[in-house]
Amino acid sequence: MDFLNRRTVRRYQDKKVEKIKIHEILRTALVSPSGKNTKPYEFLVVEDEATLKKLSHSKQMGATLIDGSPLSIVVLGNENSTTWVEDCSIACTMIQLKAFDLGLGSCWVQIKERKTSAGTDSEEYIRNLLGIPGYLRVLAIISIGYSDEIKPSHSESDMDFSKVHYENY
Repeated sequence: MDFLNRRTVRRYQDKKVEKIKIHEILRTALVSPSGKNTKPYEFLVVEDEATLKKLSHSKQMGATLIDGSPLSIVVLGNENSTTWVEDCSIACTMIQLKAFDLGLGSCWVQIKERKTSAGTDSEEYIRNLLGIPGYLRVLAIISIGYSDEIKPSHSESDMDFSKVHYENY
């Protein structure tokens, strides 16, 4: 699999993601690396169009694409873990890479520390919408579907090797 071909997708075909592919994505997410193997992440799968539309209002900018996606996975973390943000971030990446491996596109929609257009905390908005318990934090939503965009692969010109250092800075 050439990860240079993986690009963020914000427009999706009007086609459901097969249950077997959703299951494979979740299998991958559930074994994502985590600090001390604590696995403080949980995942909430949303396919209902009305709920996806409501989720698209979960932050001021950058979430409208959720309304056009056939599937979104809300990535939750147990705040009792000192590494929940890092561990959930890894899980988000694993979800996106597995989706790509299965021929799907995806987009990471950051929720933590964001606000809705009405000024409501994005996490609180989602927690209330989906009935999420208070001890779980909402890090992000990963929208997933069959891409309705054609984007070029990343090239060498996209890579800033001045950000790479060897042995010392």
